[in-house]
Amino acid sequence: MATQQTEGVSGRRLGFSRYSLAGALLGVVLVALGVVLVLALGSNHHAVAGSRGRTALTHAAEVANSPNRAAAGVGARQGAAAGTGGLAHRTLHRTPAHVPASGTAVAGTSAGTLSADAVAETRDPEEAKSFPAPATVHHSLANKPSQAAEEVVAPGAPSNSEVRAELQQMHAVERAARKQEAATTSIVPGGDSIGGNGQLAIPQGVPEVVQRVIAGANAITDFPYVFGGGHASFVSNSYDCSGSVSYALAAGGLLGAPETSGTLESWGAPGPGKWITVYANAGHVYMYVNIGGRWMRYDTVGRSGEFASRWQPDIRSNAGFVARHWPGL
Repeated sequence: MATQQTEGVSGRRLGFSRYSLAGALLGVVLVALGVVLVLALGSNHHAVAGSRGRTALTHAAEVANSPNRAAAGVGARQGAAAGTGGLAHRTLHRTPAHVPASGTAVAGTSAGTLSADAVAETRDPEEAKSFPAPATVHHSLANKPSQAAEEVVAPGAPSNSEVRAELQQMHAVERAARKQEAATTSIVPGGDSIGGNGQLAIPQGVPEVVQRVIAGANAITDFPYVFGGGHASFVSNSYDCSGSVSYALAAGGLLGAPETSGTLESWGAPGPGKWITVYANAGHVYMYVNIGGRWMRYDTVGRSGEFASRWQPDIRSNAGFVARHWPGL
């Protein structure tokens, strides 16, 4: 009796019974079992991931050794990306600033691998439109971008001496043009004919037909005037007014045979033209040609001498003449 009282007193002093101790022990056992289960599951997950990585790398190596080299690069890169255990996928979310665009090689890596920060490349769906080279084609390596940027001067560029020679030639042409311009504005005493060699410089900014007409007029500009000259044939040693105009128009393909001043009254279309205007009546004919915005008269009347130019810068009265032009000119 005394012993039971002592045990009851002892149990009450500790604050728990036998049942409480059994429950606590059971809880500790359950927690230990949970920890062991979690560790076992984690180990199995890593083993599976490692197995997948090794399988992907093995597949990449097989593809790299296949005849299709174009696919080998992609397969190797995909295999390497898989072998990192999803590192490339994780990199895609953080997207560092130095990661190149998809399909761009990463410095310091081979064609079949990716760096730790690279994103797995996706095959171009329009590759067939880019003329893909066969595996037998081996192009030489490109220079570094810094070297390519330094090659500013193209091969075959002229040397300094060649540039100076071209400048001298250009200046000579400009001087000749200024001299010709001065000749066309300077009138030979005794009439209205232009000076120099009596020819006009053929401008480049006018239709080719007009250029040919000017060239034809220049060819006989200083030939003497003889009534009826140039009518029996375009080939003559003298030309009258209608023979002169007919020759120039024929040089441009606007006339097939010499015409008289009377028949030129019905040549082409009525009214003045944009580039060439012929003024004709029964007894005389002349024409104006637009030379770079300036109208020059081609006429046997008003010349400064027997062998003076038919080109004259002065505008005469057109009263009594019919204006004609070629359609479109």
